[in-house]
Amino acid sequence: MRKVLLPLVAAAAAAASPAFANEGRIEGHGGVVWDGDDSEGTAGAAVGYDWDMGDSGFVGLETSADKILDSNQRVSFGIGGRAGIKAGDAGKLYAVTSYQTKPCRTCEEEITGGAGYQHNFGSKLYGKVEYRHHFIGNGVSDYDGAVAGLGIRF
Repeated sequence: MRKVLLPLVAAAAAAASPAFANEGRIEGHGGVVWDGDDSEGTAGAAVGYDWDMGDSGFVGLETSADKILDSNQRVSFGIGGRAGIKAGDAGKLYAVTSYQTKPCRTCEEEITGGAGYQHNFGSKLYGKVEYRHHFIGNGVSDYDGAVAGLGIRF
């Protein structure tokens, strides 16, 4: 239950924050997940919305669909949030967290935590790099992931 409530509380807090210059986004991303010596490719998509918090900060919500590129895995759906600072006129440096559904039939649900950087290329296009640690619990080994993505702001 705690795994579900923490991201929902964060989402509600972000939604209640004052909005100054709202920005929606949609992206595709790909990368790698690893646990010790094992690694697999990953691909996914996300839709999010960020709210400016004054001149230097922002908070946002995100929903995602990600797949570890292995035949025994399925799409994992997530909901989460991010908060950070604006890095110049074109960048955002942020911390991110999410709740993720099970990536396989016998897997556990996950909470992720990490950090990323998003950089705007012109008025609509952006790129990002992001690291996340996947906290699983129940005696199951945690794993890490890194992705790069391209998206459109609207």
